[in-house]
Amino acid sequence: MEDILSYELFGVKFKNPVWTASGTFSYGLEVAELYDLSELGAIVVKGLSLKPRKGNPPERIVETPAGMLNSIGLQNPGVDYFIENILPKLKKYDTRIFANVFGEDEEEYMAVTEKLDKADGVDGLELNVSCPNVKKGGLAFGNDPETLYNLVYKLRKLTKKPLIVKLSPNITNILDTADACVSAKADGLVLINTLLGVAIDVEKEKPILSTITGGLSGPAILPIAVRMIWQVYSKYGDKVPIIGVGGITTYQDALQHILAGAIAIQVGTANFYDPFSPLKIKEGLIKHINKKGYKHFLDLVGKAHKMIIKEIVGEGR
Repeated sequence: MEDILSYELFGVKFKNPVWTASGTFSYGLEVAELYDLSELGAIVVKGLSLKPRKGNPPERIVETPAGMLNSIGLQNPGVDYFIENILPKLKKYDTRIFANVFGEDEEEYMAVTEKLDKADGVDGLELNVSCPNVKKGGLAFGNDPETLYNLVYKLRKLTKKPLIVKLSPNITNILDTADACVSAKADGLVLINTLLGVAIDVEKEKPILSTITGGLSGPAILPIAVRMIWQVYSKYGDKVPIIGVGGITTYQDALQHILAGAIAIQVGTANFYDPFSPLKIKEGLIKHINKKGYKHFLDLVGKAHKMIIKEIVGEGR
């Protein structure tokens, strides 16, 4: 039955389009105690820096009415530890492994990318560009098209592995940064990262998170993610692969991303309260495709755009 979900992307074969999002699935090994990770299309591991990071002090997670705010601070054991101790265990599973890369400056991004390019078992790299660029006065890489272009352009030269960029939604026009990545020869775009938010404790009368702001994820951001995917697909169509992430908790949510133009989706916040959600979404996609009589899930990618055109043409008649 999974044949209707399997396909090739970036020259890599995937069993299905259901991936797990970075930062919400750790490195996958904890969930491996619950089910076989080989059932997933891909695992995007928690972000990796050059050296270990402790992350932010508590409080760093707060529940919201339709999701959560987090300010973990990219806590991780460092890229060398990942390659030496975690990757060998992940390689035992028949799924694709994408490593999420971040840095405080271009040099750190480049150093981490070079290490991961040589790592056997890493199938591709996902760039987290929502990190402050220290040398630019704290401006996030993903908020400035020129800075983003320069970063992706340099990293593209350092690896032959698929390079996808996870774009920040905290920008006026998502096409500005999407264009920068496409011009710099990124293999694909991931839409979207979290939105900035603040939660205040009304009893203590102060922000809950130690960093004040945090990244909003969960069902609340689904329409925003779908809108940005729609915008990028409207411009590039099938020429630029889009991986959709943001607010996906059911297969219907995943279908919204796919119909808007995503060729793969990532399950994020849902993993925290239901680690089986990626599998449920995968099964839901299979049932939906069979019910509708499609031959393959790729028949659905961007179809909502075609339906709009069909309606316009019909009205013209």
